[in-house]
Amino acid sequence: MGVPSSPGPAPFPYGHQPPRSVPLPETPAETTTRLRPVRTRRPARTATAVACLVLGLGLIGGAATGAWLAGSSSADPATHSSYAVGRSAWHSVPVDTLFPRTLDGSGAGPGGADRVWTRIAVAPDGDCGQALDPLLAKALSPAGCERLLRATYTDATDSAVTTVGMVFTESGTETMTALRDRFSEQHLDRRADLMPRTFPVEGTVAAGFGDRQRASWSVHVSSELPVVVFAVSGFADGRVVADPRPASPATAPNATGTVAESGLGHEAKGIADRIERGLRRTVTDLTEKPR
Repeated sequence: MGVPSSPGPAPFPYGHQPPRSVPLPETPAETTTRLRPVRTRRPARTATAVACLVLGLGLIGGAATGAWLAGSSSADPATHSSYAVGRSAWHSVPVDTLFPRTLDGSGAGPGGADRVWTRIAVAPDGDCGQALDPLLAKALSPAGCERLLRATYTDATDSAVTTVGMVFTESGTETMTALRDRFSEQHLDRRADLMPRTFPVEGTVAAGFGDRQRASWSVHVSSELPVVVFAVSGFADGRVVADPRPASPATAPNATGTVAESGLGHEAKGIADRIERGLRRTVTDLTEKPR
């Protein structure tokens, strides 16, 4: 399903004013026009003319005000809010910005060890039904799914693989905040039946990275952006993991067990955090850019 990343840069996003005519030179005022006799003033006509003049000025003023408001609408902060900019990021921001070819994981490993992750491939963008487990898609459905993007990374030793994804939602701040609170209060991010799916890549170390190979995962609903960021990690050798663990408990200082001790919880959490952090920086830069 995935398409391996091409080695070259990805200049494309993961998604005139007509020429002015030259005015004709003004016709010079005639200097030989015959003077016309002045007609007798008629009060009724004069009043009508004044009324028309006032009405005309009012219409012109109203039209000018409307044009000014219309022109100012593009400068409306709402059109450049983090939600408006963030929602369109999936097709307006280059793929190498959304999913960098390499991620610096300084201090992201167990005990503060450094990590470096390399992108294997980026999946074609799609809807949530293509890449999320039905129960997870249902849990996120109150926010709506505008688009879903995914990429798979491997660590420097090619011993771990991680799929990271972003669900760009259709909702505003109120809905995203409510969804974030629900995930937190009900611990939905720790339920194994809401674990994200993997993005295996043929011909790579992630070729055997399927549902049964999932070892640790992270799901974070943001209230600052209309985005849900998730990640799921596993062993690159394709071994089946019988007891997957959520990233939060797997990264606890005293955590034990295969998943925790292998650092796969740190893989999922570290990659997800950096992808979300990068998106926030990008949206902030675009939002604050002079207009």
